[in-house]
Amino acid sequence: MPNELDLFQGTLDILVLRALSHGPMHGYAVARWIREGSDGTFRILDGALYTSLHRMDEKGWIDAEWGTSERGKRARFYELTPAGRAELQQRASRWDRYVSAVALVMAAPARA
Repeated sequence: MPNELDLFQGTLDILVLRALSHGPMHGYAVARWIREGSDGTFRILDGALYTSLHRMDEKGWIDAEWGTSERGKRARFYELTPAGRAELQQRASRWDRYVSAVALVMAAPARA
């Protein structure tokens, strides 16, 4: 079983935006998508998830409305707005550059 890792600052928002790019989801489904997509490595705490969702709602990146979950419970469903899709594209581009730069440094030969 993989080790659980702490998320780097700012990483949770991009993961949530990516989850919501597949369509509307309630909070538990977002957390499950991230956990399953990371092969169990990332387990998102409710407090962190809902803080992230609230922050993105305030920024206009997501909309939320009440609905019924697959278990028949009342749940708030979150959906990306056009601004949220644009933010995801920008963050994904920056993330790709960041990951590439870290990979270069990790593969760099030792200097004498």
